[in-house]
Amino acid sequence: MYIPSSKSKFSQIILLCVALILFWWVNSSRIFVKEKYFAEKLQAAKIMAKAQEIIKQYHLDHNVFIDKINDPNQTGLIGEKQTLITTDRGSLTAKLTSLNPNMAAVIVELFKDARLQAGDRVAMSCTGSFPSINIAVMSAAKTLDLDLVMITSVGASMFGATSPVFTWLDMETLLNEKEIFPYKSVAASLGGGRDLGRGLNRTGRDLILEAISRNNVDLVQTNSLEQNITEKMKILNSYGSIDLYVNVGGGLSSLGNSINGRLIGPGYHRHINIKNIPLKGTMFLFADEGDPIIHLLDIEALAEKYGLPLAPDPIPEPGSGKMFLDERYNLTITSIALAILVLLVILVIFFDHKELKIKEGDIK
Repeated sequence: MYIPSSKSKFSQIILLCVALILFWWVNSSRIFVKEKYFAEKLQAAKIMAKAQEIIKQYHLDHNVFIDKINDPNQTGLIGEKQTLITTDRGSLTAKLTSLNPNMAAVIVELFKDARLQAGDRVAMSCTGSFPSINIAVMSAAKTLDLDLVMITSVGASMFGATSPVFTWLDMETLLNEKEIFPYKSVAASLGGGRDLGRGLNRTGRDLILEAISRNNVDLVQTNSLEQNITEKMKILNSYGSIDLYVNVGGGLSSLGNSINGRLIGPGYHRHINIKNIPLKGTMFLFADEGDPIIHLLDIEALAEKYGLPLAPDPIPEPGSGKMFLDERYNLTITSIALAILVLLVILVIFFDHKELKIKEGDIK
């Protein structure tokens, strides 16, 4: 059995010191490599940041209320908790997380996962609950030159676009007039319970109807949720074949039932195999037709999946984070360090064995 000599033990201490130095060298030589679609992601993030700045400036210029406590960056995209058009509970953390302009980069990657090409048609169902995610999808669609067909449910959950005088449709119109986006909703419903404003008082429903009217958007208002779903399917299909369906928020006409939205994880899905649900909204109906979908409801889980911070303050700059740069070890330096360490280990063992053989010869 090989027993190291006293000199070998000293050599091991030297090896340990060298190994620590080599480890420091390798660790400090890490490099940042651009992720796939870097240019498209950066462009989309910049468009989203510009759109958010326009909305912020509109609030400041027109004295539209901004909640400086719940909206510390004063974006104007975090609405009051309770207003006449607030339809449901909402997570402030999720709403603050959605403000990150690099969310648009996430959507670019999801569109790339779906293998979309310029000119492809995307159907989008959104609500007033996540105006920043709506903007992220529009920013990615513009960057990739996609044909985006949008339908909106105007009502919003807590901390969304809950201002009756500046709803999501008003934001959408503003961004269209400023030529940030070429997109605008082709139709809108009230949202809320049964997609008919159930749970809102009459004044709240009337305020949403006024918003739809002043933004010149066609109204979808039937006698039931089922009929609203059928009507929205007809509208979206009237624009031709759909290459991808995007759902933003928890609109019942898109999901069919609020529980359905929790059955599917956030992000891109080529197929949805969930069949036994009581009522299918437009997202599930398009999935049944074989269309891929992107589901954007659990924003906190989406952010964690793609390495975006939760509720960042201040809001990150476009182009920052793991969506753009991947930190990696320098393989050249790592290989050199490994070779040096292996060589030194071999030399120590070789000379130690040699010395041990000489001592054994002397004993004989």
